[in-house]
Parts: sequence; C-alpha cells; structure tokens
Amino acid sequence: MVDFTNCPKVGERAYGGVNGKKIAIEYDGEIYMLKFPPLPRKKIDISYTNSCISEHICSRIFESIGIPAQKTILGIYTVNEKEKIVCACKDFTENNKVFFDFCSIKNTVIDSSNSGNGTELSEIIETIALQDKINPKTLMDFYFDMFVIDAMLGNFDRHNGNFGFLLNKDNKTYEIAPIYDCGSCLFPQADDEFMKLLLNDRAEFNSRIYNFPTSMIKINDKKINYHDFINSLENQYCNEAIKRIVPKIDIRKINNIVDDTPFISSIRKDFYKKMINARFESILQPALKEIR
Repeated sequence: MVDFTNCPKVGERAYGGVNGKKIAIEYDGEIYMLKFPPLPRKKIDISYTNSCISEHICSRIFESIGIPAQKTILGIYTVNEKEKIVCACKDFTENNKVFFDFCSIKNTVIDSSNSGNGTELSEIIETIALQDKINPKTLMDFYFDMFVIDAMLGNFDRHNGNFGFLLNKDNKTYEIAPIYDCGSCLFPQADDEFMKLLLNDRAEFNSRIYNFPTSMIKINDKKINYHDFINSLENQYCNEAIKRIVPKIDIRKINNIVDDTPFISSIRKDFYKKMINARFESILQPALKEIR
C-alpha cells in the first residue's frame, strides 16, 4: 500500500475532466496525476464511486491484451483526517510531449461539418479517415480494438475527450496516447451489497451483459448496445478488431489482475471476474465464431 499524502505537489500541472478531483504529485522521481474518487451521480446511499479501482484494473487489462495503457498505482491519500483510496496515473506528457484529445483533433478537420464532441459513430469514422495526425488505418484499428475491450469491460463513457494523441514537440510527430480514463468500466457505482445481489440473481446479472451499460457512441442518435452491435457483424472495422483482439484475451491473466488488486473485498473480486468472463463469452466469443 502506497500512501501519497506527503508526496510533493507539482503546481505547474493541472488536469481537466469532470469525474473527480485531480492533482499532480511527484512519486518515486516521476510525475503522476492523482485521481480521487468522485461522488456518485445516481446512488446517493454510497459515499463515493469505485472508479479509482476500475481505473487501475482496466488499465492493467488493456496492457495484458497488448494495448499500451497508462501506468497506475492504487494507494491512499488523507484529506481532513479522512483516508481515501486514490489512483495515481503516470503523466505521459514527459519528454517534451503534448497531449491532444480526439475531440480537439476532430475540430481540426475543417472539411467536416461535425463538431468535436459529437459521438455519432459515422462522424468518428469520418474524422479518423480525414485527420492527418496518425495513419488513418492505424488509428481506425486502434479505435475499434479499444471499442471491443470496452465492450468486455462495460465502459459507458468512452467519449471523444478520453482518448487521444501525443505530439512530440522535438520532431513534430504524433503518436496515439496510452489508454487512460477507464473509471467508467466495471460498474463503479455498485457497492458490495448490490454486487452480491447481482451474483445471486441470474436475470439481473444477464441484464448487465445484454442490455446495459451501453456505449457512449451512437448510431442515429441512439447509444450503441455492445452485444447487439458487435454480434450484428454489420461493421467491418469492428469485425476486424474482433479477429485481432479476442484471441489475445487471456481470462486467466485478467483473473490474476483482479485477485492482485488491493483494497477490494472477495465479493467484489468474484463479481468482477464473473462479469468480465460473462461479457467475454456472451458478447465477444460468439462474434468471433461467426466471423470465422
């Protein structure tokens, strides 16, 4: 367990976003963004969400599948004598790099009428094809690889502001930034009692596989249902991602990541493992079988 309370703050760094407080600290000679758990938006009977836990676990899961993700460390931070579980995310803008989110890149495509924050899938695909920062095929592959893994993890908030690019100021080249902002995966507003209920109610559990959470991305202004969209096989980019990504998913590695996570109960670990496995078997594997 790491106690970040007395780590030096880095005053010249500040971070945007709406999900929880964030400060920059120096830990072990490197700069980290320290994310605090945000207050719940819907369930007022819990004092905070578990997004910091989701952030850490899901970043590690992306890495286990071969997609670069931010380095994270779970720890504690004491504020007004109250100890909070926090997630330290290594700042990836070192070595003279500047971060731009996809929303800002989307706004640079001047021959498109789409706004930067628009989340229609057709707009996103058009922007990927027209932008000039990253090879379009490379970016399209990355985007749908991310989408497929988000489907397994139940990410309900992957919008245009939480993936992006790094500009190397020395040579003026762009690269895709590591995966970050996974705090909306794995039902962060569910407490242990609710997870226990779901584990004992097959119908409710299955609803969290087939019905929700949905993606933030839309088709005709309707949020995408992960199961229905992926198994429709209607999007060729997604089909190709299924073929690339699903064979790389090792459920044993994912189970080990969950088991090695500090601060969480055995009920929560059991729920995470069963939910990820169920979404893998019910959403991703059937699609791969049909594509093959």
